[in-house]
Amino acid sequence: MNELAQFCRNLKKDFTPRTKDPKKLVGCWSEKDVLDNKIVDAFVIIFRTKGCSWALESGCSMCGYFNDSMWDEVSDNDLLTQFDTAMNKYSGQKFVKIFTSGSFLDDEEVRSKVRKQILSKLAETADKVSVESRPEYITDKKISEIKKNFKSKIFEVGVGLETANDITRERCLNKGFTFDDYKKAVKTLKKYSVKLKTYILVKPPFLTEKESLEDAINTVEKIKKITDTISFNPTNVQRNTLVNYLWQRKKYRPPWLFSIVEILKESKKIAPDVLIKCDIAGGGGIRGAHNCKDCDRQYIKAIEDFSLNQDIKVFQDLDCDCKDKWLDLLDIEGLTFGSINDI
Repeated sequence: MNELAQFCRNLKKDFTPRTKDPKKLVGCWSEKDVLDNKIVDAFVIIFRTKGCSWALESGCSMCGYFNDSMWDEVSDNDLLTQFDTAMNKYSGQKFVKIFTSGSFLDDEEVRSKVRKQILSKLAETADKVSVESRPEYITDKKISEIKKNFKSKIFEVGVGLETANDITRERCLNKGFTFDDYKKAVKTLKKYSVKLKTYILVKPPFLTEKESLEDAINTVEKIKKITDTISFNPTNVQRNTLVNYLWQRKKYRPPWLFSIVEILKESKKIAPDVLIKCDIAGGGGIRGAHNCKDCDRQYIKAIEDFSLNQDIKVFQDLDCDCKDKWLDLLDIEGLTFGSINDI
């Protein structure tokens, strides 16, 4: 285990789960999303599982979603009880998104028979179901079995590639897989006509604002022909992570909203036929992507609108005096090591 992996693991040594009830769902709700080029209501389900297998081993440097996991066995019946809870609030939305704080295709997290039961039930009413998985769990056997339930309906798998740069992914993020691993998983998904959503991280730790901006755009360039959707995830500061460790010591600042806007505008030019989205967790707060308090809300609203409508014109009238500070930072950080915190 390398030093970064060991450090990420050590940060969790005193970790205590927030809840000890394996029958309790993390959450479920309805939100707007895009299906067949139309804005629709999507139903979101977040299961409470044992946890991401990679997080249990060491974990990614920025990911704190394990904080919602059990870190102990969750039985099949417990997961199905959680599913029943969600279904009691389900209103027949045609788009359903499933999250587990790990990999839905990992048998150690969600066993095959539970996965089949959940997806079979959703396929009765939903036109599209989206899940997430690390590349190593995307196999011919699993995908072929799932497609038997969906047939002509849409099944989507989201993969957290984060960056096309293997060095950044290994030395800054500790993701535990390579760009080639991602491309191998993509081939399996395409073989069975499964849709691919690729997550790209905005501002990995140890990168400057400008470096992260360029890295995100370069990643879009490299995957534009193989992914159906690109979802940008601006880094937010989550508990028990390397990013939190750096942030507490004023060695890290979440990305500026100006940077996210530039990334979205450029990405739409590079990949006009790809659905480009951005979900800003904690946006406007000091732990999430932000500019100044005066303009945060209008920028976040524009980013939300773009994610639904794909129209870069929503960014035309945005401006704020703090933009000069951001522009200066893009130059100044090049003379430093890493990210300059808010002053």
